[in-house]
Amino acid sequence: MSENLRPPAEARTASVVSLAQALIRCPSRAGIDGYGPVLGVLEDWLAAHALPHRLLRDGAGSVVGLLVEIPGGRPGPWWTLDACVDTAPYGDETAWSFPPASGDIVDGWLLGRGAADSKLAAALFCHIAADLVPRAETLRGGLAVLLDVDEHTGGFGGARAYLSDPHAVRPAGVMIGYPGFDEVVVGGRGLWRASITVHAPSGHSGSSKAVVGAISRAAHLVRLLDSAELPGPDGDSGFPLSPKLSVTAFHGGQGFSVTPDRVDLNVDVRTTPAFDAADAETVVREAVGALDAELPAPASTEVHSVASWPPFRLSGAEQPAAALLNAAAEAGLAVKAKTAGPSNIGNLLAGEGIAATAGFGVPYEGLHGTDERARLADLPTVYTVYRRAVLSLLDG
Repeated sequence: MSENLRPPAEARTASVVSLAQALIRCPSRAGIDGYGPVLGVLEDWLAAHALPHRLLRDGAGSVVGLLVEIPGGRPGPWWTLDACVDTAPYGDETAWSFPPASGDIVDGWLLGRGAADSKLAAALFCHIAADLVPRAETLRGGLAVLLDVDEHTGGFGGARAYLSDPHAVRPAGVMIGYPGFDEVVVGGRGLWRASITVHAPSGHSGSSKAVVGAISRAAHLVRLLDSAELPGPDGDSGFPLSPKLSVTAFHGGQGFSVTPDRVDLNVDVRTTPAFDAADAETVVREAVGALDAELPAPASTEVHSVASWPPFRLSGAEQPAAALLNAAAEAGLAVKAKTAGPSNIGNLLAGEGIAATAGFGVPYEGLHGTDERARLADLPTVYTVYRRAVLSLLDG
């Protein structure tokens, strides 16, 4: 594989860090900050480096990302590098030991919200695209770089806009720039989510009449859900994780003197190839049926499906996992292929029939928490791995 790209990774990554610092210093908390400033930093950099790019908009016309497209000179599949530039919120800023929008480098760590997830990866992917421009005519297919927002809201508006864009070439696979130096994430559990409404007659808390209120009924439902039997890992499929059911929200009641007539629950079920969304819904509805039979109420308990994503898992021989794993091995790294417990944007892509990896990058601390930071010592290696992986796909 050709390695005639200049300058070397060590020198190139100094520019990567500079761009990442500028991005971190533009707060872009999902649903809190406007995305114009952070996308403006990227637009200025892309324009200065003569990289073709355009804004992506959702159905309401809101800007949800930037798309860079580098077409090759020969026919072939397109591949995509994806990194979000919106972030999690800061949480309690007084608990941070540095400003969340710092962007400073201290003891080899890049500091600030988004350093790990995923502004450093966004900067890195922009530079890889710039590396390809001088030799684009020799490449097969093409490379797209998706720099999306609306990721940390869970809406994934940027990715959805990209996939629905009639002018964008549908990618054969996507490498998502989540961090983590020891593993390449090649799969993840899926999910099925539902909201549940539990009913009961309301009443005065001091009444002598015995009434099983909505809170008591909902608490019993939580016990039924917590005790539901789920299967273990499926040896036949090779998927290494078990499904998991969690009650994640419980809302109802006001004040002290009234027992409410309604409680709303959120249920999150992580699915596997052997336990899919239909199985998850069956388990939840069986628990709801048991509740209504054991503690009847005038109105049946309601289950409203909210979202469903399939699980996914690539083998080490499937692209783009193979390209990334092979490039890591060539760089001397002993990385493992990992199936993640949490769902991620790879699940959205899996639902579209698009293969994805969803994590390889620099070591990090504080992701989605306090004092987020990314270690820069390994950035040249990460840069080299992604560059080799991309070239192996486009030179093939």
